[in-house]
Amino acid sequence: MSAEPHPTLPPVRLPSDAELARDALGAPLFARAVRLARWAGPHTRVHTGGELAAEQLPEVAAALGLDPADEEGPVLASQAWRVAVDTGLVDVTEPDEGGDADGEEESGTAAPGEDLALVTGGAPGEVLDLWLAALETVLADAAVPDLDDLVDALDAGGDIDFDRLDWNPSREADFLDGVLANLYLLTVSGRGAAEGPIPLPVLAASMVIPEDMGEPTDAVLEQVSDAMMRLDDQFRQLEPIGLVEFRPVDEALMAEADDEEFAAAGSASGPAARGVDDEDVSRYGLVRLTPLGLYGIRARMLEAGVTAPAVGELADKGADALLDAVSGYPEGAAQAEIEQWLAGREPRGAVAELLAAARGADEGGPLRRLRCQQALAPAGPEAEEAVRAVLDDPELGGLARVWLSEHGVADVPAPDEAMVFWLTVDTIAAQLAADGETAELPLLMRSLTEHHTGFFDQVWRVDHPATAYVLEAMGRMHPDKKAAKESRKAAFKARSRQG
Repeated sequence: MSAEPHPTLPPVRLPSDAELARDALGAPLFARAVRLARWAGPHTRVHTGGELAAEQLPEVAAALGLDPADEEGPVLASQAWRVAVDTGLVDVTEPDEGGDADGEEESGTAAPGEDLALVTGGAPGEVLDLWLAALETVLADAAVPDLDDLVDALDAGGDIDFDRLDWNPSREADFLDGVLANLYLLTVSGRGAAEGPIPLPVLAASMVIPEDMGEPTDAVLEQVSDAMMRLDDQFRQLEPIGLVEFRPVDEALMAEADDEEFAAAGSASGPAARGVDDEDVSRYGLVRLTPLGLYGIRARMLEAGVTAPAVGELADKGADALLDAVSGYPEGAAQAEIEQWLAGREPRGAVAELLAAARGADEGGPLRRLRCQQALAPAGPEAEEAVRAVLDDPELGGLARVWLSEHGVADVPAPDEAMVFWLTVDTIAAQLAADGETAELPLLMRSLTEHHTGFFDQVWRVDHPATAYVLEAMGRMHPDKKAAKESRKAAFKARSRQG
């Protein structure tokens, strides 16, 4: 899978390997490949390349419980056989190139492969490795043009005219990789699994329409339409291996809609934007990565050098690694990772380790302290001793007082004015780092400034590396114009003070 150099994605939440292995064994195409591996034996006849003899396909379809008279039966049987061979579930001995004495091609043989034993006797990870190998076969097939296109591209001699076909294998594989990467990102960022399947027009548009493009041109919309139809065909092939749940494009819709309406489905002015209900939008196709699909795409991304974390990977790491990592996670994923990290540790020691890791005057310090505060929130009385130990710490003292007060602890010492202002700057810097300039942040700024007389006369003197940055943000965002102006003046003083 192609990838940008070492990008970092949001973390994915995956079931256990045992659950994923059960899903893999239940995927229809993989299950059929396993059945064929058990069926293979002396009666099996194969040609060069390991392909089943055509005359044997009806028998194979029957062995799979498919209707040999149905034209789809032999096709499904052939796909399953290819997966069985490519994954090592079946061992094939190809026929000799010279043929027999009469010049006719001899048949090769096939038998269950050694890896077949892993299906029932292997560890979950070994089953998943077999499934990943099967996935590669299916992805390679999905990147090949459909039969109609191949037939149309035949020249007079019966050979494929690749210029006429306009098919570049590398380009097609990269396109499919990009689609799956976008689908993965939409899912792990909370816009996929959390909110339902992705409309096919959205996915197609993400591959065709540049982010900085305004109203798409007719030519671009036609490209979106073409991409939708390619994806419709490809996802039909990917669903049986368990990668996706897919609702194809409604064939009646293709007959009803003209080219312009169909192409417009992929743009911001498509049916979803025109107030069409969800059922109408779904007629353009819907797709969702399954948990097994998330596992498979993540595995391919990791192999390509992409940093694609999974929740739970930090359970055996130190608190410094934990806070650095979850600082870049969405809040829900950060909380899940923190909970798994805490679950295997003695509470008092874990709290002390988290507090120590939260220190630092670097740019990431404020967000680390915010995640530390998030981690400490559910802690009980066993954390009090470690929290009290940092009351006099200039970076952690404010955090400690907040925690003690929220947990109803008596005799919490009041912070001095310097600590109050430092904590204010640190809190806003953390919120900016976590979520950017949200609609809620101006309300927080108003509350903080209204509760401190002469706030801007004093805050610019705070010895915090983010003081000027925070004041500049307040100058842009503070809902009170007078306060915003005072903030900009204070930011200039802070910059001057910092040299």
